[in-house]
Amino acid sequence: MPRGFCGAAPPGRGRPPGRPLFYLFCTILAALACPAVCAQHNAAGDPAALSDSAQQLATRKQFDEAEKLWRQAIALSPDFFPALFNLGYMHFQLGHYDQAEPLLARAARVNPKDFNARYVAGATLARLGKREEALRHWRAALELNPVNTRLMQVMSVEYSKGRYFQEAAEVAKRALELKSDDPNLYFLAIKAWQDAGNTSEAFDVARRAVERFPDSARANFEYGFHLQKQGRVEDSLTFLKKAMAADPNYEEPFFFYGDLLVKQGRYAEAIPYLRSAIRNRNDYIPARVLLARALMQLERWTEAIQELEETIRLDPKHPQPHLLLSQIYFRMGNEEHARKEKDLSLRLRRENPTILEAVQARPFPE
Repeated sequence: MPRGFCGAAPPGRGRPPGRPLFYLFCTILAALACPAVCAQHNAAGDPAALSDSAQQLATRKQFDEAEKLWRQAIALSPDFFPALFNLGYMHFQLGHYDQAEPLLARAARVNPKDFNARYVAGATLARLGKREEALRHWRAALELNPVNTRLMQVMSVEYSKGRYFQEAAEVAKRALELKSDDPNLYFLAIKAWQDAGNTSEAFDVARRAVERFPDSARANFEYGFHLQKQGRVEDSLTFLKKAMAADPNYEEPFFFYGDLLVKQGRYAEAIPYLRSAIRNRNDYIPARVLLARALMQLERWTEAIQELEETIRLDPKHPQPHLLLSQIYFRMGNEEHARKEKDLSLRLRRENPTILEAVQARPFPE
């Protein structure tokens, strides 16, 4: 492409005589029309300049053109970090995770001390379902920025998803120690310690949460729940009531209040609370099962059957509603239906052996 197209006179020639204004107009117009073209032409052998031009194109959403320039920069300098990272980050933002992953992995190898490269590489791997690899990048990122509580939250959640409960609890505790004014970090730590099986730590965080946020429905619920676990039932009911009053649309306090009443044999009193939990969350399977149990104790068979049939509609693979239906039909004298439901319950239990079991923790693979 001749340089004159971009506003400079071709080599060895001056301004065309007799047309100064027209030439000046064309020169200005051409310069406005093709700054990226000029920059690309002038930067053809410079990875940094190519990367800068690509960044401008990406900002204008000219992604294909930007990629070409970043690829040129990488071809000239395979370890040029800005091109590797920015091209990988562009693909990450566009949802092209398969394309982003190798670029970001290379960027992290080239510059292992760059927090953003480590963080985005981890986020990309997480979206590809490669949780352990993602967490390794995030662990390295956290070493570079050890006070980043947002990253700690992400890591705690991902540790929990992988059943690395002890690691989830430890990183949640670390985040809470750094930022004790964030209620969400209390709730994250409570859940993580629960999953890790450390009820004393969970109770301590729940106590601190309700002291710090006495008007929070979630804080009152968590403390009430852990008081229940310690056998302090009357104290638990007090805090569950506070949680229900603070947020009538929060389903868990209603469920656990109803659960305590059922355990005390107060079935009729429990039913309104369980129905409120279901109203707040229609697919709350434990609440529906417990409501059916309470109705069965009161011999309200038709209502119990309706609840169990709706539970089956919402969760067809769950064996427990079928087992309860078999008990109801047996009590009603319908042995054929009772046997059919029991057999179905046993089959579903074999097909889904972990559905009624607590999820077991495992150590993180180093």
